[in-house]
Amino acid sequence: MSSPDSIDPERLRQFVAVADELHFARAARALGIARQRLSRTVIELEQELGERLFVPGAQPTELTEAGAALREQARAVLAQPVQPVAEPEAASLRVGFAPGVTVSKWERIWAERFPGVPLATVPLTQAEQERALRAGEVDMCFVRLPVERDGLSVIPLYRELPVAVVPKEHPVAAYEEIAEADLAGWQRHDGADIDGAAGILELVAAGVGVAVLPHSIARLHARRDLVYRTVTDLPDTEVALAWPSGATTEPIEEFVGVVRGRTARSTRSPSARAEPAKTSRAQSKKAPVERATPRAPAPKQRRRRGR
Repeated sequence: MSSPDSIDPERLRQFVAVADELHFARAARALGIARQRLSRTVIELEQELGERLFVPGAQPTELTEAGAALREQARAVLAQPVQPVAEPEAASLRVGFAPGVTVSKWERIWAERFPGVPLATVPLTQAEQERALRAGEVDMCFVRLPVERDGLSVIPLYRELPVAVVPKEHPVAAYEEIAEADLAGWQRHDGADIDGAAGILELVAAGVGVAVLPHSIARLHARRDLVYRTVTDLPDTEVALAWPSGATTEPIEEFVGVVRGRTARSTRSPSARAEPAKTSRAQSKKAPVERATPRAPAPKQRRRRGR
């Protein structure tokens, strides 16, 4: 039987995500992976450990005693200091992402353009995002602003509208958009605690107050007994791509281009910078053909001018 110390940390991290959420779909969205992949990881762990980690058929998802014990052991393993990673032999890229950011589109484009450069996406809590970046645990990261920008290159990407999350029977649920004043008189939970959003929404579902969160976080933790409505007069939140300014590598430049929607042949892409010179040489060989003597005007043209 394997011990938690011998299990791949990424598999442990995936298990802990399900154990904390007690919901496979929400955990998969938070990790930015397919639900089927997450289920397969749990099944493989159960086979490897020889024990059930979740109660079969339980609704909602429920941990077994072995699962609860593994969760605590896994947390202890994951909390251990990360050992310095040896310089990889081949180019690679580790990209972290904060809760609510979906990276699957960029993963797909990267795999198509740079199949020889492995891309690892690392889910991080908002509290971890800047620390992991500065500690070198990831090469770059999708962060939720604000972050301390000293020593970082930061490219703002998009903004998110704030939404109020309320029970279905709440008075504001009847409207598509509301103002902050519509929430007056109701207990309001601190929506700045993105990492604690699941617990906050448990309280809201129980009828204890309301919450205002970024749209993607409300969607990430969506529940059938809750609805979210856009709040029109509260500030947006912003997601950006950040990396250490002194560590701008070619893979980082290429990934910035992917995220910004540049084509594979963009002249701003390091891998395409040599293309213009090749094109110019090819065009110079064809130049004599392009400078050939023009043909005489067609007879029809001459008749038209003679009239």
